[in-house]
Amino acid sequence: MQRRCDMTQETNYAAGPLSGLRVLELGSLVAGPFCGQLLADLGAEVIKVEPPGSGDPMRVWGRQSATDKSLWWPVIARNKKSITLNLRVSAGQELFKRMIPQCDVLLENFRPGTLERWGLGYDTLSALNPRLILTRVSGYGQDGPYAQRASFGAIGEAMGGLRYIVGDPSTPPSRVGISIGDSLAGMFASLGTLAALRVRDATNRGQIVDCALYEAVLAMMESTVTEYDQKQMIRERSGAILPNVAPSNVYPTTDGMVLIAANQDTVFARLAAAMGCNELARDPRFATHAARGERQGELDARIATWTRTHDTNGLLDLLNKHSVPAGRIYRAPDMLEDPHFQARQAIVPVQHPELGQLRMQNVTPRLSETPGAIRTPSPELGQHNHDMYIAELGLDTDEYEAHRNAGVL
Repeated sequence: MQRRCDMTQETNYAAGPLSGLRVLELGSLVAGPFCGQLLADLGAEVIKVEPPGSGDPMRVWGRQSATDKSLWWPVIARNKKSITLNLRVSAGQELFKRMIPQCDVLLENFRPGTLERWGLGYDTLSALNPRLILTRVSGYGQDGPYAQRASFGAIGEAMGGLRYIVGDPSTPPSRVGISIGDSLAGMFASLGTLAALRVRDATNRGQIVDCALYEAVLAMMESTVTEYDQKQMIRERSGAILPNVAPSNVYPTTDGMVLIAANQDTVFARLAAAMGCNELARDPRFATHAARGERQGELDARIATWTRTHDTNGLLDLLNKHSVPAGRIYRAPDMLEDPHFQARQAIVPVQHPELGQLRMQNVTPRLSETPGAIRTPSPELGQHNHDMYIAELGLDTDEYEAHRNAGVL
């Protein structure tokens, strides 16, 4: 395991723009580890610290392979290293403190106060490394009356306002089919980490990044709060549409369906031309964004009557010719077969030592000069223990074995 690069010296960014940064990742499941994935994808050395024997529950969560291996773990743990350490015992806490001086970021998603109970609060850790960034992901944030409540991503989605507006208005609130609340928290945590690192470069001081899951969801809620604040309007579930944004919907074809998004005035005019009905764009009932919003159902019905006369391929060709945004609704097989995905390598093969070749999403965003990459597959539990404890911290073999036998490692 290489020691952290000195960021005051010239860094080789071949592995990505965050090359030279060392991140210790604590916690488990999705929100914190997704932040770690994003940082690792862009070149940071992310060392995942896991409980001895069990590791992160993500190792067994989600759909499994024919050999009962998680198919989610290889994605969220790619590009990371794994060490085991029992942070609940004093010997483990002392070993952990020895890692901190060589660390740039400590990432955790425990319930607030957990690190402090272990004697690993920010005051203690920053005394060991004043440049340390502590990125904390939690359900409700590090303070406030709800801080100590248990939470998962689903609760954050509900409290942040997302759940209420997702689904058909005739049914109870639905969930998005992925862990979107956790992933948003991880994404905002990575953004906050990078912002804190920029300040550290200028001031030589670290700080705490406090990312609350419900606030990450709230940040995506557009003008829903302001709409109520100013006009007492509550946005309701609307199924496949956004109220008053038209046309933007899923429309039937003779052999399937397409999504058409032509709500901007100039784009709607191009859609009208594609429909052979230029006068539609000049009709006062549909000529403006506000007018189309008021007659959304009527307009959608008219467009659907037209799309039903076309097969999917022919309709998409016609809409593309008129520069109208449109497309199929993709599933994984469509993504794997699509020539644009292939040309941009949006999905790439990763060789896994146990699962063989896996295809998964590539690193995003792309940087022209220092792009990230999937450099290594997900690690085995404790795969890098020897590198950390013997090669780097300098434990001799007897010490290492004693800690391992005692359940510290």
